[in-house]
Amino acid sequence: MAAPTANASMNPTTYSPGEQMLLTVNYGDADHQRLTVTVTVADAQGNRSAPVSVTAVIDPLTVTVADDSGRTWSRVSDDGAVAVFRAVA
Repeated sequence: MAAPTANASMNPTTYSPGEQMLLTVNYGDADHQRLTVTVTVADAQGNRSAPVSVTAVIDPLTVTVADDSGRTWSRVSDDGAVAVFRAVA
């Protein structure tokens, strides 16, 4: 099993009190698997529906942010590979 990866960056790296800070986290997990499930419904007479498929990610990653100053970090966006968080300096 491969370990999940994460890389975080802030731009700029220095902030004044009260300034908005944005933290970008690029992350991934080489082991997570996509699973496609296809369902067909049949009644007692043998009539069948059209197949319906859905894709799910098994063991998706969750990214959270905390710092040692007690700030509240809010998630701005997260597409499953890049998450952006906001806090006030």
